[in-house]
Amino acid sequence: MKRIIIAGTGSGCGKTTITCAIMEALCRRGMKVSSFKCGADYIDPMFYEKITGTDSHNLDTFFCDENTIKYILYENGKDSDISVIEGVMGFYDGVDGKGSAYSVSEITDTNVILIVDCKGMSDSIGAVIKGFLTYRVPNNICGVIFNRLTEKLVPSAKKICSEFNTNYFGFLPVHKYTVESRHLGLVTADEISDIKDRIKFLGELAEKNILLDRIINCSERKFPEFSEIDIKKISDSPPVVAVAKDKAFCFLYKDNIELLEKIGCKIIYFSPLADERVPECADGLILCGGYPELYAEQLSDNVSMRESVKTLINGGIPIIAECGGFMYLHKYIEKNNEIYNMAGIFESYVYRTDRLQRFGYVTLNSENDSLLFKKGNRINAHEFHYWDSTDCGKSLTAVKHDGRSWKCCKCSEKMYAGFPHIYFYTDIEIAERFARACAEYGGKKCIE
Repeated sequence: MKRIIIAGTGSGCGKTTITCAIMEALCRRGMKVSSFKCGADYIDPMFYEKITGTDSHNLDTFFCDENTIKYILYENGKDSDISVIEGVMGFYDGVDGKGSAYSVSEITDTNVILIVDCKGMSDSIGAVIKGFLTYRVPNNICGVIFNRLTEKLVPSAKKICSEFNTNYFGFLPVHKYTVESRHLGLVTADEISDIKDRIKFLGELAEKNILLDRIINCSERKFPEFSEIDIKKISDSPPVVAVAKDKAFCFLYKDNIELLEKIGCKIIYFSPLADERVPECADGLILCGGYPELYAEQLSDNVSMRESVKTLINGGIPIIAECGGFMYLHKYIEKNNEIYNMAGIFESYVYRTDRLQRFGYVTLNSENDSLLFKKGNRINAHEFHYWDSTDCGKSLTAVKHDGRSWKCCKCSEKMYAGFPHIYFYTDIEIAERFARACAEYGGKKCIE
């Protein structure tokens, strides 16, 4: 099974831009490319999907055990010509040995190409490469791509690779098309008007300057053994789960949706921005994360949708509302001293802060039974948000790896609502409990 990890020396070194460039170039060659992202990120997979035309998937060793990581990679990469996996932060960065691109490479026995940002360096490039090659031995680093390298330094780059007995995979010069960021968040693929032109340019740049044939050759490795995951359907009558999906609500793990489908749910999508109401056939509701603050006025103006959501929740429909979805359930969002009414399930409101709030991996501890959790459950999750609530809830206790803890989330028999994002393969029973609750709600609805 051909597979390769594109890792970096740190955030901002250009690994997403180069990953997209390589994917586009391989697709232009007629190859079927499957894409993956190490870690909990939602944004980068949106770019991959624009390029490959297929769903992208996450490989997160903080969320999942080793067997599950192998299962997800194999299941979603076995039918492609090559799987391209982008790392997260720096190659070795993670939490207590988990969540890093290094851990994914070791578990899946996948070769790694290191991206080195050469801006402001010449001979010091060698010191960086030596450090990554020798920091932990063994590792699967098989070569280097040099980002923002001037053409006159290419001979020097090749010499450095030769000295350290590693592959030279090419370079990218300084160029105008990079993956952008915005204050208080990242720009999604759908927000870039000329995304197709940018991707085309990057693909041409990769074809010219990156040794794609050498990458393909280094990607061929025997896949490690793993056990199939036994997923059973919960009902012969599929419950219908309505999932919010538009520009305001776009942070959605495809693995979560596909797992619900394997369990036996039927997924339909709707737009809280554009639709008048939640589909009438819905037996369950998922309001995923995203950027509701950017579309606060439009969401507020869609009164019929807000009332539809509120009516369904008050009527007992099972609901998962994460981060942006949790924000939508508040009384209002306060933005630039303006008030924008939301669904009004909670009396609290949402406001902007100037830094990330409770950012990173957490373990959620449950002291009571609820929609997704049983008493005593410990579920790994992730937070990434600049906006905050006047009442984040007290149903769960979130614990960081450094010992810090706090109360969070609003949970009941029919609800999970809070800032932490949950990945269902962390504990498949989470998805099963939600699906069963949806099936039960649907059955009662039919009787009524």
